[in-house]
Amino acid sequence: REVVGFDKEDVFKKMDAIANAVSDSCEPAIIPDITLQTVDGKTVIVIEVSEGRQRPYYIKALGRDGGVYVRVAGTTRLADEYMIKELLFEGSNRYYDQALCTGLNVTDEDIDALCKAMKEQAVRNARTEEQKASIKDVGRQQLCSWGILIERDGKDFPSNAFAILTGNGGLHVATQCGVFKGTTKAVFVDRREYTGPLWEQIDEAFQFVLRNIHLGATIVGIYRQDVYEIPPDAIRELIINAMVHRSYLDHGTIQVAVYDNRLEITSPGKLPMGQTMERMKEGYSKIRNEALAHAFAYMNLIEHWGSGIPRIIDKVKAAGLQEPEFIGGEVDLRINIYRGQVDTNNAIINANDTKSGANGVGCGADDGTNGAEVPLNKEQTQIEKLLQIIEKNPSATQAYYAEKMGISKRTISRMFASLQEKGRLVQGGTKRKANWKIIR
Repeated sequence: REVVGFDKEDVFKKMDAIANAVSDSCEPAIIPDITLQTVDGKTVIVIEVSEGRQRPYYIKALGRDGGVYVRVAGTTRLADEYMIKELLFEGSNRYYDQALCTGLNVTDEDIDALCKAMKEQAVRNARTEEQKASIKDVGRQQLCSWGILIERDGKDFPSNAFAILTGNGGLHVATQCGVFKGTTKAVFVDRREYTGPLWEQIDEAFQFVLRNIHLGATIVGIYRQDVYEIPPDAIRELIINAMVHRSYLDHGTIQVAVYDNRLEITSPGKLPMGQTMERMKEGYSKIRNEALAHAFAYMNLIEHWGSGIPRIIDKVKAAGLQEPEFIGGEVDLRINIYRGQVDTNNAIINANDTKSGANGVGCGADDGTNGAEVPLNKEQTQIEKLLQIIEKNPSATQAYYAEKMGISKRTISRMFASLQEKGRLVQGGTKRKANWKIIR
């Protein structure tokens, strides 16, 4: 390209004309930083427009409904309704999850049930006995201070965060999970959609991934230790991160996809104002959903602001896998963790080099493991653990078994139904007080 430049006599007139054109055509007013620079001996005008906080900015002649444009993957596109709402919340320094949820009425029992469920999750997710002992009850006053409840005229009303957390209200919040053959979505092997409370969606999506990636084993001393090809902590952290940081104004769903060569998690919504891929990887936290962030912190689902992504990267690299891949950010955010099967000698095998599919286990008695036990898949391991617990406490409730297993009641109910259907578990006693008998 040839640098033409401006005549020195005209350059200042051009600068004024540009400033006036920008100011006259845009609303709210934009004041660009206009300077002169010499390139190849020619005078050029350099225009810089800093990121503004009075969003959305729009072309005055077209109005706000038809004059808001956004940059997507190097192109300029007309913003849709959801994007304009997102910009309005950003521009007014408000959070969508703390806004009133219209059309949803809650009772005292609903509020008490949420408080109870949140404390149960906090206890379950506590990492130490000391942390568990320090957990306090959460009440209405706390929910109001977080923005989960909104107090008006002495009454408590639910915010969008209340509806999102509990899975109630007119907001369709779901997590779609799928297993695909190959490296594209052309052929799917299995798919599920999970709804309900967010903590249940997290657990269901997490268990779905574990059921569909390879599980190997390594011998430590005289003990057999299961090893997943992707660190489970990184998987769970990634799902939690998507839940708390996605845009709930966007009616899309979080998508968790398992391909032959990678795990892919996509969350709806552009990166928040001021956030970039680079800053995110470095641990810079930009909260999009303040009420949910407070709730997740109380429930011990997140630890320190901004620590999630760096911790995921560190855990994946420590497992011998390539660094996670971050894609998008203008409309949605996609994070890929590339798979590596773990053999019984704790070696990483590229997923493309294995013959087993997404649900397979890539170790066997004849693969050079010197007679090491063939590893079970996650579902089999869970079933054996559940049967051991039932054997010790055959008259306990499903809620008790779920707590002991560290999984949701929905998952435990599905496991019971499967075991009964296969004839491995028989219910005795009464419906109110069951007595379970294991059939070997």
